[in-house]
Amino acid sequence: MILFLAASLVVILAPGPDNILVLTRGVTQGRGAALVSAAGASLGLVVHSVFAAVGLSALLAQSAVAFSVIKYVGAAYLIYLGVRALLSREGFAIHADDAPPPKLRSILVQAFATNVLNPKVALFFLAFLPQFVGPDAGSAAPQLLLLGLTFALLGLAFLCVLAYFSGTRGSWLRTRPRSRAAWAGSPGAS
Repeated sequence: MILFLAASLVVILAPGPDNILVLTRGVTQGRGAALVSAAGASLGLVVHSVFAAVGLSALLAQSAVAFSVIKYVGAAYLIYLGVRALLSREGFAIHADDAPPPKLRSILVQAFATNVLNPKVALFFLAFLPQFVGPDAGSAAPQLLLLGLTFALLGLAFLCVLAYFSGTRGSWLRTRPRSRAAWAGSPGAS
């Protein structure tokens, strides 16, 4: 278990889509939005844990058609989110204190869907978790589920810390007009 925890922490601390999502939400929309994104991404990991435990990840790895379907649905969803963000001028803006609060339910659903529809996460769980299953510890399914849920919990803890600090940074930027103006004028921010 110690080896699993150490390996999981290395993977979790490596920059990736969940980290970027939480950082962006924290800076642009505040700590609450970042925390909800962390929760959504972690719920997606719970789903992948269940998939790994019941063997759906193995099926996905064996079926090129199933993998392609998930890959293209996930890509279409990410393209949809990207186009929506580009068409919305406030997508990358730091919200002023008088701006309406972000819709937390849609933030949760986006973070969840982005993670669940990522076939790379399913394949990662399929490749990573079985290495830590003990053949003498009983059935593999409960072990896979426990390992996956442990990974999701560790991920949630890290993402919550990231959410807290990115939300703090976003608050700091909102209280400094010059910093906010510089952010608004930077490439990629409109």
